[in-house]
Amino acid sequence: MKIRELNIQEFKEYVEMNPLKSYMQTEEYARIMGENGYNYDYIGLINDNGKIVAASLILFKKIGFNQRYGYAPKGFLINYYDEALVREFIERLKEYYAKKNIVFIKINPEIVVSEVNPKTFELKENPNVNLKQSLQRYDFIKLKDNLYFESLVPRFNAYIDLKNSRLENYSKANRNKVRNADRKGLYLFKGEGADIEEFFKMTNSNKTLEYYNSFYRIFNQTGKVELILVKVDYERYIKNCQELYDRELNINSLLNEIIHRSHKMSDLNRKMASDSRLTIIKNEIIEATEGLRDNNNRVVAGALVLKYDNRVHVIASGFDRKFSHLNANYFLHDKLIERYKDDFEYLDIGAVSGDFKKTSPYHGLNRFKLGFNPHIYENIGEFDLVLNRMNYDYLLSIGKLTNEFKKDKKKKKKTADKK
Repeated sequence: MKIRELNIQEFKEYVEMNPLKSYMQTEEYARIMGENGYNYDYIGLINDNGKIVAASLILFKKIGFNQRYGYAPKGFLINYYDEALVREFIERLKEYYAKKNIVFIKINPEIVVSEVNPKTFELKENPNVNLKQSLQRYDFIKLKDNLYFESLVPRFNAYIDLKNSRLENYSKANRNKVRNADRKGLYLFKGEGADIEEFFKMTNSNKTLEYYNSFYRIFNQTGKVELILVKVDYERYIKNCQELYDRELNINSLLNEIIHRSHKMSDLNRKMASDSRLTIIKNEIIEATEGLRDNNNRVVAGALVLKYDNRVHVIASGFDRKFSHLNANYFLHDKLIERYKDDFEYLDIGAVSGDFKKTSPYHGLNRFKLGFNPHIYENIGEFDLVLNRMNYDYLLSIGKLTNEFKKDKKKKKKTADKK
């Protein structure tokens, strides 16, 4: 067998028939990363009959004076259970790239090794967990499993089963917030490339604006990407609030008559609760009136989504913190489920932290996503295939590896750009 570079058509055809296919192993994703600081190859292992039996997009970036590292996003497209095939691919890969000053190749296969119990948060492992040891026998270094978001792709991911998702299956908190948002005049609309910058300001992503511009433009050429935004129709918000206020006022008047005849504490409590609701609705009417004057049709939340195979991926989402009381992010995710449930099997709503305790710094994020009753899967993690151990150890010792893959450095760049 031999390694050679594949042309785009060869790579596309192989990807389409491979069970491990991913949007991160596509020609479109290669172009996106090519516009964001990487070079890339499409590599294939060819058997003696001329058939492609393994392949991968491999991205390259400079690290150090004259060294580079490779990255196979979501891992190689290969049968990881075929030991002879994997060994052959790895050996040929080492020979091919060792001559090109590639120090190591990072992979993070989309291989599920366990599912999280949503009540106990215990991990139920499956046989794929054994691949962790197998990969290390092929000279991969297993990087440390993390609880948070230190790796390039999340260790834990949340998927909503679109065919079986129902509002009544959400947590009580999520149900209430979705219903509360429904009456506040929120509505979805499909954004365009010109709206990416406004959307980007609402995200808390470690990616750059340039990355999202590239992502939208390139995947939009194939119709796979959508920018879904949420706006507020303040006229409808005022109308809904006024109707709600009128109904509550009638209830309040009735309760007022009751407490004049009754001395029950329960009746007084009901009247006080109604008074409180009237005050809240009154304040919402004031807010909606001011919004109509100042912020009509303002974007308050959004999601960049990619439709790939049987899944819809939320690539990034966010909401305007000044309008957090509108619960627009809850509204957005509920409407995404409705939007795609007839045509796709799963909605990938992204990462959750592996620390499910209430003391976790990401407890709020976990609570929000878990409230939609998703399946939580743990992926196999990150591995480095080292081609030059001396240089790898040197880059590690001087902090080059840590700095290259430290996510918060990109956040700092983003913050600086926004200033």
